[in-house]
Amino acid sequence: MRADLIIVGAGMVGSTLALALEHCGLDILIVDGSPLSVAPFDARAPFEPRVSALSMASQRILERLGAWQGIATRRASPYGEMRVWDGSGTGSIHFAAASVHAETLGHIVENRVVQDALLERLHDSQIGLLPGARLEQLRRSGDDWLLTLTDGRQLRAPLLVAADGANSAVRRLAGCATREWDYLHHAIVTSVRCERPHQATAWQRFTDDGPLAFLPLAGPAGEHWCSIVWSTVPVEAERLMALDDEAFCVELGKAFESRLGMVLHADRRLCIPLRQRHAKRYVEPGLALIGDAAHTIHPLAGQGVNLGFLDAAVLAEVLLHAAERGEHLSDERVLSRFERRRMPHNLAMMAAMEGFQRLFQADPLPLRLLRNVGLDLVDGQAEAKALFVRQALGLAGDLPELARA
Repeated sequence: MRADLIIVGAGMVGSTLALALEHCGLDILIVDGSPLSVAPFDARAPFEPRVSALSMASQRILERLGAWQGIATRRASPYGEMRVWDGSGTGSIHFAAASVHAETLGHIVENRVVQDALLERLHDSQIGLLPGARLEQLRRSGDDWLLTLTDGRQLRAPLLVAADGANSAVRRLAGCATREWDYLHHAIVTSVRCERPHQATAWQRFTDDGPLAFLPLAGPAGEHWCSIVWSTVPVEAERLMALDDEAFCVELGKAFESRLGMVLHADRRLCIPLRQRHAKRYVEPGLALIGDAAHTIHPLAGQGVNLGFLDAAVLAEVLLHAAERGEHLSDERVLSRFERRRMPHNLAMMAAMEGFQRLFQADPLPLRLLRNVGLDLVDGQAEAKALFVRQALGLAGDLPELARA
């Protein structure tokens, strides 16, 4: 089977890239190991434990690709404020969308909801889908990439995009080098019902062991639900995972200083080891890495998927412009334009998250005093906070056309 472009990975980022190139005249094939089916949405079903904080830039991209309506008709929780405080001191900071005349800072959406909305659009398109297909071998064959699947089928294309996640098979088989290190932290994620309303606010407390986030969810009437991301050291994570639900809720309420009253219920918990990874190159002849296949960061600010959406939108823009000029889309000089636009932005975001993580994990008293004074100082600077809000909205820097107003 041959195509002009093969995208390995039909997750949120790979699907976004395919839809952004839907009308460009390329024969596009998406390969994924899952069934690529869309389950009927049940509003009474428990929340999925994995969620994303979608920025305004990501929302615009999804709107223009026709996927946002599918998200909005399922469930998405807008939030207009963010409150952050240091659990080891008195420093705190408050951000509000209103400071930049925006209605929201973003939306908390279950990953499954985003995925299903994108899959609906893919099924309505002319884009080729190959479900239940797992990559076993990859090599160059003339000007093409030759992909061999576990069932023996072979695929070939001059242009291959890896959108197959943090443990990318394409990246590994193509021999793409990475820089990576373990955060020595695990993240516990689940959904919890609280005693008091979340006030359409994202809450984050920095504990001695790591950050704890309560993110607002759109629960049933009269119930107050949040998604939590609790980053802590492995030994503590193991202890917390071993607790029964009632004891876990008590521990969680204490760690959150009961800002939303008692934690009344917790859904099924997941524990995810945290590791930072960044590919040394995003491209080589006929190959591009996007999303988590190219970079993974600490979930501190929920920016991972937003970086991936921008990767997909920029790569699509680069390919469309190259096609208009009659250039070979697999040419490394063409693909390097994508790398030059995205790598500095991704590295800057990774460095910022790493800096925050190290600062709030610091034990020496002078550093603790510094971060508390710093939080309070920035909280009094309207312009500085407005700059942060614009960054959180994803509306600063070199934006692709799909993300612009």
